[in-house]
Amino acid sequence: MTLREGSLRGTRFRITGEGPPIILIHGVGADLEMWTPLATHLARHRRVIAYDMQGHGESEKPAGPYALADFVRQLRRLAEDLALSAFDLLGFSMGGLVAQGFALEHPELVNHLILVNTVYDRNAEERRAVMARVTDAKSGEYASGVEAAIERWFTPAFVLARPQLIEPVRRRMMTNDQPAYIAAYTVFATADAELAPQVDQIQAPTLVITGMEDRRSTADMAARLAARLPRARLQLLPGQRHMTPIEAPDRMADIVDEFLDAPAPGAR
Repeated sequence: MTLREGSLRGTRFRITGEGPPIILIHGVGADLEMWTPLATHLARHRRVIAYDMQGHGESEKPAGPYALADFVRQLRRLAEDLALSAFDLLGFSMGGLVAQGFALEHPELVNHLILVNTVYDRNAEERRAVMARVTDAKSGEYASGVEAAIERWFTPAFVLARPQLIEPVRRRMMTNDQPAYIAAYTVFATADAELAPQVDQIQAPTLVITGMEDRRSTADMAARLAARLPRARLQLLPGQRHMTPIEAPDRMADIVDEFLDAPAPGAR
């Protein structure tokens, strides 16, 4: 196993393993460290590339507002700098929105698309709720929302059994650059509406995964998204909430490996 990390044009990245490349995009408020459990499994026979989205971790944090196109351009720059002609692409939560935007903009670069715990076409009530969290963060209620997020993201049994894996997530959230986080969260809150009319144009074979107990990136959203995609497979995980890459990395790696190694689903 090899490990390389650094920064290219303001984007922090880490590469683990050798083999066909797969890029992992984290969720809003997280950073590339969230991928360590899953990357350990995938890197047995893949070149796993994780990076910090702009406004996150150790990547550049330009002044907002941000747009989905900014995150798509960042990924394009990273692919260019790493001389990747094509790759598999896995996005988690907000990262799944960026991955969809990238697959629409650069279809020739995406071999397979994997969307993990990703929102799709929120209804009016769901949109009001997510925009309320933007308002709370802007009004100084950011810290109080972190514990509520932890409770939504992880199952109670996992919190009790593996507190050492919860604490880095909490620490990352509590130390985020708040203006950059708010700018990114606003994209997370709105980009699903931007993407919904276009997702049926995504031609890459796609795996849609979510936890059946995820309260925000719901099983219903995943099913509706998979139904719109021309070449999609749906995988729902019983007993899982939002942070499936951290709670069940071995199970997720098996599902991802099986999808990437199987014949691609045909267009519907």
